[in-house]
Amino acid sequence: MDKILAADMLQALKRPGGVLMKYDVVIVGAGPGGIFSAYELVKLKSNLKIAVIEAGNPLEKRKCPIDGVKVKSCIKCPTCAIMNGFGGAGAFSDGKYNITNQFGGTLHEYIGKDKAIELMNYVDKINLAYGGEGTKLYSTANTKIKKLCLENNLHLLDASVRHLGTDINYIVLENIYNFLKDKVEFVFREPVEHVEKTDGGFKVITGKKAYECEKCIISAGRSGSKWMETVCSELQIPTLSNRVDIGVRVELPAEVFSHLTDELYESKIVYRTEKYEDLVRTFCMNPRGAVVNENTNGIVTVNGHSYEDPSKYTQNTNFALLVAKHFSTPFKDSNGYGESIARLSNMLGDGVIVQRFGDLVRGRRSNATRINEGFVTPTLAATPGDLSLVMPKRILDGIIEMLYALDKIAPGTANDDTLLYGVEVKFYNMEVEIDKDLQTCHKGLYVIGDCSGVTHSLSHASASGVYVARHIAGENLE
Repeated sequence: MDKILAADMLQALKRPGGVLMKYDVVIVGAGPGGIFSAYELVKLKSNLKIAVIEAGNPLEKRKCPIDGVKVKSCIKCPTCAIMNGFGGAGAFSDGKYNITNQFGGTLHEYIGKDKAIELMNYVDKINLAYGGEGTKLYSTANTKIKKLCLENNLHLLDASVRHLGTDINYIVLENIYNFLKDKVEFVFREPVEHVEKTDGGFKVITGKKAYECEKCIISAGRSGSKWMETVCSELQIPTLSNRVDIGVRVELPAEVFSHLTDELYESKIVYRTEKYEDLVRTFCMNPRGAVVNENTNGIVTVNGHSYEDPSKYTQNTNFALLVAKHFSTPFKDSNGYGESIARLSNMLGDGVIVQRFGDLVRGRRSNATRINEGFVTPTLAATPGDLSLVMPKRILDGIIEMLYALDKIAPGTANDDTLLYGVEVKFYNMEVEIDKDLQTCHKGLYVIGDCSGVTHSLSHASASGVYVARHIAGENLE
C-alpha cells in the first residue's frame, strides 16, 4: 500500500502544476469579490473546504517602492504591491463604496436593480461591523447641487457613498482577514497559470501545485484582465470588447469644491462636450486628499487618496476627469491603447507628468519654476511637462471643455494654477459572457469582480462575490 501511495504522489508531482489539492470551492483572487465570496460561504456553509489563491502578498506585506522621489518608476517587483495582494487594487484606494446602479458597473443588468442595491447595503453593514463604524454615509438625495448642475449642462448621478478612507479601509480589510484566516486556506504569492475543466469540476493550476474543485470562482481583478483573456480563450468562453477610460487627475484648493464635497463627498458629474459630444466624467474625488502614483503592470499612472483621519488632511482636493473610449471593428485591444498613452507619459516624464492648467491652454510646457510659484502646492512629486504631447487631441479638448463647465458650478476650477497630472487610465477587462447567476458556459465556473468586465467598483465587486456565494450555498454543496 505504501508503494502505491508513493507512486500516486510521484505521478501527482509529474502533472502540470505539481501536487494536486482537493477543495469544494477555489477562489482565484483575494480582491473585494474574492474576499466577500469567501466571507459569505463561510457564514452560510462553514463545512466547505475553501482555498483562496492570490498572486500577491498578504496585506501587511504590501509595500510599493515607488515614492515619487528616490524611486520614480517601476523596478519590476516579483509581485506588484499596488495591484496585487489581499484586498486587491482597492486596498490602498480611498475606500469609497458607492451604493448605486448608475455607475460602478452593470451588475444590476444580471441580478436586478433591487437585488444589486440590497447586496451593496449588505456589504456596507459588514464593513461597518469590521472597523468602519463611525464613518459617514453621504447621499445625493434631495440636494440642491443637482439643480445647479442641470442649470449648467452638467449631470449629477445619484448615489449613496460610504467613505472609509484609505486608513480605515485598511483596518476593515485587516479585520476581515483575521476572521477568515483560520476558516479559509489562503495561498499567497502563487499566480494561477491555467484553469482546466475536469469531469468533476475544475483544476486550478499554478507553477507549484494544482487545486481541484467542484466550484471555481474567478475574481482576478483589473490587473488580471490579460490573464482572463487567456482563460476565456482556452475554455472557449465568449467575450465582448470593453472600453478604456483615459484622462487626468485634477488638483486644486479644497475650498473650490468644498460646497460639493462637504455635502456629497463624492460627486459623480457627467458632461457632454459641445465639440465632439463625448462624455466626460468626474471620478474618485478626494477632498483634502493627496495625488499618488499607481503602478499597473509596470506602467506608472496617477490616482488619488484621502483619509478619514483629520490629521492626514491636505489643503487640496483632487479628482479624475475621464473620457471613455469604445472601439469598433477591427480594433479590440482597448487596454493596449490606454497602455500606449501611459507609456508615452512615462517616456517623457520618467513617470507622471504635471502641468498647470494655465500653461496647457497657452500651449506651453510647465516647468519647476512656474509650478513652485503657483498657488497650488502639489501633493505628488511629478515631472513638470506638457500633456498635449501625450494625450490625444480629442480627449484633451474634452477635458479642457469640462474644466470650464465645472468652473460654472465651482468657480476657481479653471484657474491658471489648477494642476493636471497625467495620465490617469482606468483599464477594464473585456466583458465575459455570464448568465444571471454570474456563471459561464461551464456550470460551476463563476467570473466576478472587475475581471468580468461587469463590475468597476469596490461595492459592485463585493456584491457580486456575495451573490455567487449565496448561489453556491443554495445548491446545497456538501
